[in-house]
Amino acid sequence: MKADPSPVSQPACSGPQASPLSYEQAGVVYDLIDPVKVSAQHAAAATARHLAAHGFAEIAASRGESAYVVDVGPFYLASIVECLGSKAIVADEWAALTGQSCYDAIAQDTIAMAVNDLITVGATPLIVQAYWGAGGSDWFTDAARAQALVDGWRRACDRCGVAWGGGETPALAGIVEPGRIDLAAACTGIVNPKERLSVGERLAPGDAIVLLDSSGIHANGLSLARKLVERLPQGWLSEVESGLSYGAALLAPTVLYSPVTEALWQAGIAPHYCANITGHGWRKLLRHAKALRYRIHTLPPVPPVLRFIQHHAGHDDRQAYSTLNMGAGFALFVAAADAERVVAIAQAQGVGARVAGLVEEGAKELIIEPLSLRFGDDALKLR
Repeated sequence: MKADPSPVSQPACSGPQASPLSYEQAGVVYDLIDPVKVSAQHAAAATARHLAAHGFAEIAASRGESAYVVDVGPFYLASIVECLGSKAIVADEWAALTGQSCYDAIAQDTIAMAVNDLITVGATPLIVQAYWGAGGSDWFTDAARAQALVDGWRRACDRCGVAWGGGETPALAGIVEPGRIDLAAACTGIVNPKERLSVGERLAPGDAIVLLDSSGIHANGLSLARKLVERLPQGWLSEVESGLSYGAALLAPTVLYSPVTEALWQAGIAPHYCANITGHGWRKLLRHAKALRYRIHTLPPVPPVLRFIQHHAGHDDRQAYSTLNMGAGFALFVAAADAERVVAIAQAQGVGARVAGLVEEGAKELIIEPLSLRFGDDALKLR
């Protein structure tokens, strides 16, 4: 059944509509960031020759994907490093306002940024390393907050079945603001057997697109969400819906999707391609280099906090779906015959899912039919 794309009633605190708030006004300008990332990819590719000295070789198709893959003989190794971004600032300001610490959830967010990228290439996560760069040693004087970070980190590792190998806890006075912390995670995984590798070589017309539900904003778009607070008379306490405040809704932890991908493999299903829907929103569905059309016919429900942001930021659907996850946190491109089983397996892991679209022959583009939106090949430049 198709989701209803018609306008919803305005959230609380609607008030007079100000001019639209862009992601660029919040300090994130992809037109500046993405070219540097592409340049770094090209420079990095020139270093792959060093692997040969050890008898290894890179999987060149993993360049530009969410995780890097190396052939070590009997199996592949995959690796990734990701940072949390500015969500910890929301947790700090929420704690100052309410006394509630959310660093257990913040820990899960940080690990999810790395793990959810790693699994896109078909890897089983093995090891997580922590990077906790504080604005000074005094960050650790709040023992309850620090312990919540430790406990949440361990629980997220247990949920994903990964070993926490260690990490780094620098005090970065003069680099990180006093009272703040910069969180990041590195993750290493194994693709074994090699048939699990998912870098898009099997992606083809006729594949089904299964979207896994998000829990909210996850950890992308927080710069915009924080900037939006300036427009809300009640700030973090503004009601997104009855009984749910803006601050609390933003702090819902990111879904860990590795239990789903592991369960799929146990069921004998290897996705043809995967996309972690983070920065750039639904444009991430265009990540692979192949010239294919991705047609979406069914939308997931939009979490109330994302609809709230869309309304108060003055975004139309095109802006919202090119910036936020809008209810879809992860995409699985699978054989059409497996699509309904994939949905059932995800739901058995506690993750909402639906067959949302299909892959077609044609020019590279994303068509979101219920919203009459089209994103062309030029909408995402990450290679």
